[in-house]
Amino acid sequence: MSTINKQYHMHSELAELARPLGNAHRLILLEHIAQGEKPVEKLAELADLTVANTSQHLQQLKRNGYVQTRREGKHVFYRLSDGPVVELLIALRQFAEFHHSEIRMLVQGTLHHQQGVEAISREELLVRIQENSVTLLDVRPEEEFEQGHLPGAINIPFGELEARLSELPKEQEIVAYCRGPYCSLSITAVTTLQEKGLSARRLNIGVPEWKAAGYPVR
Repeated sequence: MSTINKQYHMHSELAELARPLGNAHRLILLEHIAQGEKPVEKLAELADLTVANTSQHLQQLKRNGYVQTRREGKHVFYRLSDGPVVELLIALRQFAEFHHSEIRMLVQGTLHHQQGVEAISREELLVRIQENSVTLLDVRPEEEFEQGHLPGAINIPFGELEARLSELPKEQEIVAYCRGPYCSLSITAVTTLQEKGLSARRLNIGVPEWKAAGYPVR
């Protein structure tokens, strides 16, 4: 096989691997699976798809090595495969934001539509965690929290936040996070906390991005 043919064969393999990512539903499913293992039925609910349609997308992702499965009774659970799947999603997101002004404007409009919602950098947060001078608040559903969360974080799902404000310290700054940079739950949570007189900021990444950067999760 000539050098040109070898190069073509290699890039054909790369193109085939990239093909499943050219679908918005599959990207959404991967983002949800990155939060933790989930059954098909739950993924269908989160992605607003039928179970049959969800299964078809997931099978395509599985054939190309993006996800793995296990069966428990009648339910099939999906998790990310080993390898840099999260890093690939992060790189794709960053590339899109860099090149497409419409995506940048959409992200800015989604994540900055509420005034006074300041983000904390990952570096500052690490220092604050070491100083024990911050309370980490995970506003994702309990099942996602249990599959992995930032060290020391407490879990109050967003829908329960107002009813459980008494569980949060009044004397310490609170940093809220949810599913990642496009998740608006942490923004709304920070706004709610500030309206109640608490000091709060948001972390603009989620557990997958935190873990991909090499930081520990619990």
